[in-house]
Amino acid sequence: MSTTRILIVGGGFAGLECAHRLERRLTAGEAEITMVSDQNHQLYLPLLPQVAAGKLTAQSIAVPLRRMLRRTTLVPGSAIGVDAGAKAVVVRTIDEQLRTLHYDYLVLAPGSVTRKFDIPGVAEHAIGMKTLAEAAYLRDHVIAQLDLAAAAGDNPEERAARLQFVVVGGGYAGTETVAYLHRLTTRAAKRYPGLDAREIRCHLVDLAPKLMPELGEKLGAKALRVLERRGVEISLGVSVAAATRDSVTLTDGRTLPCRTLVWTAGVAPSPLIATLDAETEQGRLVTGANLSVSGLDRVYALGDAASVPDLASGSSAVCAPTAQHATRQGKAAAMNLIAEMRGFPASDYRHKDLGLVVDLGGPQAVAKPLGIPLSGIAAQTVTSAYHLMALRTLTARYRAVGGWLLNALAGDDYVRIGLQAGREASLDDFERTDGYLSPDQLRELTNRPALVPDGVENRTGETTGADS
Repeated sequence: MSTTRILIVGGGFAGLECAHRLERRLTAGEAEITMVSDQNHQLYLPLLPQVAAGKLTAQSIAVPLRRMLRRTTLVPGSAIGVDAGAKAVVVRTIDEQLRTLHYDYLVLAPGSVTRKFDIPGVAEHAIGMKTLAEAAYLRDHVIAQLDLAAAAGDNPEERAARLQFVVVGGGYAGTETVAYLHRLTTRAAKRYPGLDAREIRCHLVDLAPKLMPELGEKLGAKALRVLERRGVEISLGVSVAAATRDSVTLTDGRTLPCRTLVWTAGVAPSPLIATLDAETEQGRLVTGANLSVSGLDRVYALGDAASVPDLASGSSAVCAPTAQHATRQGKAAAMNLIAEMRGFPASDYRHKDLGLVVDLGGPQAVAKPLGIPLSGIAAQTVTSAYHLMALRTLTARYRAVGGWLLNALAGDDYVRIGLQAGREASLDDFERTDGYLSPDQLRELTNRPALVPDGVENRTGETTGADS
């Protein structure tokens, strides 16, 4: 009997959990597992603002895939097209080569990308918060603005622009980012004899009428009051009309002098989904309750890129694109894939959300575990405990606790390491959203002999060739 080829696209919460469960439940002789991921780690996104602020190191929130996966072959690159008819996925590796990987079973968990909208200047001048590189770059960039502001001398316009920081997006990511950005800048200002923390302006902008409406009116209002008491300026019902290198224009007509625009205004499913001939809902692949994609043979979809029925809600809703659902969907997809391999019936995915946590920095947080509203130190305790529980390895938990303790005892050092020195980085520098294939291109590539220089398919069903 030939070994079953299982291909997993994406190494995030969903993809990693699926591969890990498959390794535990299948023998090496039953299946060959291959994962396509442009990163060699699983990133714990909720703690990215703490990396940007210097409270944690990058290693604290990035779990190496090879620490978790022992038998899975890792292909470093991005899937840019899926030909379900040929049971093949075209991958662009990190050295810009093309590979075609063939599969018997496909698990799609490519995640999401930052939603940019079509606003002039945003793609060129905004910084995202979806990757470790973006968090590290943001920290470097902010410290550079403080250095330059302190040296601006008698140029008040430049000084004001460098000391104003605008975050767009009033969801969890944006709220936590502005909280930690304010913490970083006001603490760092104490090290600069020429700077006064009162000169620093942190601004949170969101088109929604309320901050974090998912938390409920009471907790959302509490978070707003905490941030405003610290000095964060919050504009609700307002969005960005345009951005330039040194200013941000809002839809209410105001123009803010600003050299730092952080974009956390939502996410969109990976562009990979658009290459499939399958039903989508708001860009996400529609699946059955068992996570299989209707109309595609032996294909499962999960995480941010999948529209999965939320059976636990008792309504027609779909599962929110959260780490909680992605992690549990990864395990459920693995078990259903194994059941299909062995001829057993699949099970429906069902998980009731455990609640929400939002870290506002220091002792402040708001949380809603199991529907119970909390704020202050109690919420911060729950928030920290939840993050530790969600980190996938003991090593990551030790690093997180160690980082928190060291930061509390010794404080921070504001070191600028020169990332992207000499030029600004754009959203597209960190999240590549171009180069995906059309159906015609896919059919050509998956059937083109030129992609197999030696004419021999390797043990994982892979064909390789240079990108032309």
